[in-house]
Amino acid sequence: MTTDPISVDEVDPVEAYRLLESHRNAALVDVRSRAEWAFVGMPDLSTIGKPVLPVEWIRFPDMAPNPTFVDELLQDLGAAQPERVFFICRSGQRSMAAAHAVSAETAEKGRPVYCTNVMEGFEGGLDAEGHRGTLNGWKARGLPWRQN
Repeated sequence: MTTDPISVDEVDPVEAYRLLESHRNAALVDVRSRAEWAFVGMPDLSTIGKPVLPVEWIRFPDMAPNPTFVDELLQDLGAAQPERVFFICRSGQRSMAAAHAVSAETAEKGRPVYCTNVMEGFEGGLDAEGHRGTLNGWKARGLPWRQN
């Protein structure tokens, strides 16, 4: 575990899943928009007995920053705050920003959380044809996911 309460590390999706599976006190937060959860799908941790916490970092449909993101997340996490929280978005950019925000605010409140960004995100980077979901990311690496 990191000793700097406002540092955020990164792992690839396969390592994130392995760590979520092996750490009893860890959580996954999907920071994408409601539209992405509904139309693209979400990671599925049901086989390892964990929920995925959906909290929009940027709200759909106006795509404005969610000013209550950290408070919403902390409420969803409850009093038994996990030791480590993983953050995922489409490609790893929004989730990194969200992880830094949570790390800084929880450290400021005296309840630091070890935050980890899932690099590559759920859909991964753009391939040669400009499409996501084939090159890398949670889905392309064959990790469990579901679509509503």
